[in-house]
Amino acid sequence: MDRRTLDRRTFLGTAAALSLAAPALRAQSGPLRFIFPFAAGGAGDALTRIVADEVGRALGEPAIVEARPGAGGQIGTQAVTNSAPDGRTLLLTPIAPVVIHPIVFPQLPYDPVRDLAPVSLVTTFDFALAIHPDTPAKTLAELVAWLKQDPRRATYGSPGVGNLPHFFGALLAEKIGVPLVHAPYRGSAPALTDLVGGQVPMVITTTSDVTELAKGGRIRILAVSGRERSPFLPEVPTFTEAGIAIAGSAWYGLFAKAGSPPEMVGRISRAVMAAMRDAAVKEKVLGLAMVPTGSTPEELGRIQKQDIADWTPAVKASGFRPT
Repeated sequence: MDRRTLDRRTFLGTAAALSLAAPALRAQSGPLRFIFPFAAGGAGDALTRIVADEVGRALGEPAIVEARPGAGGQIGTQAVTNSAPDGRTLLLTPIAPVVIHPIVFPQLPYDPVRDLAPVSLVTTFDFALAIHPDTPAKTLAELVAWLKQDPRRATYGSPGVGNLPHFFGALLAEKIGVPLVHAPYRGSAPALTDLVGGQVPMVITTTSDVTELAKGGRIRILAVSGRERSPFLPEVPTFTEAGIAIAGSAWYGLFAKAGSPPEMVGRISRAVMAAMRDAAVKEKVLGLAMVPTGSTPEELGRIQKQDIADWTPAVKASGFRPT
């Protein structure tokens, strides 16, 4: 047997071993995991699935979505902070878990600035105050009068404790002089289910989660939180227009575990930005009553830190203390 035969056999054997090892290596890396830290079924969950599909397609990799609700978004957020720093486990979250929670929860088991790597801003949106259509109030002023007649009615639902809708409710209570009772849910979907069913008289949540229900006549929206009227609900006044000076918008952002490879973070960020510029994707996102954005990791990092600074005075002024 000559050397060429041996070399050929060695080459074929090595190639066969590598071909068998390749699936195992791929299995070790696994699919991209997009974690949404609230209950499935709402607009945020739908947005996560859109982004996962687009990023997975752009990177040529499988992508799965996991709804991990609990503790106002802390359970899902911590799942990402505890993950491997490989850029493959991603958190698609609204503002609260990464901006508000470090202000109000001194024992938070993670630091969202230290333990997460910004990837891309995804969308912006407003909040809305919604009531059951049978409630005898057509305006915010009429609702306030109705609540003052019987303070036992003064309960509002939100997607979770320590989130921006929670604090809008706390600030609303301060402005109108009615002690509103907060009923936290594990996401917008269960809160709105109870609103439609009449188990809770009002809910404060994102405009994206209430728009279709309002169009179908199943709920009534009295005010939105932006400084200007929402393009998705142009007939609804802002809180300020309705006589109560509360204003502020929010966003969804995509984060990875801190220490993830910058090249992986950059690839995902570019995929998100490209998706938010795509006409078909924009149509889907606008259909969720959100404005598609996209950003560099650096831009999202600046926005996150600035919002922590901006929201700290308002949250502290609300007097909220976690139990």
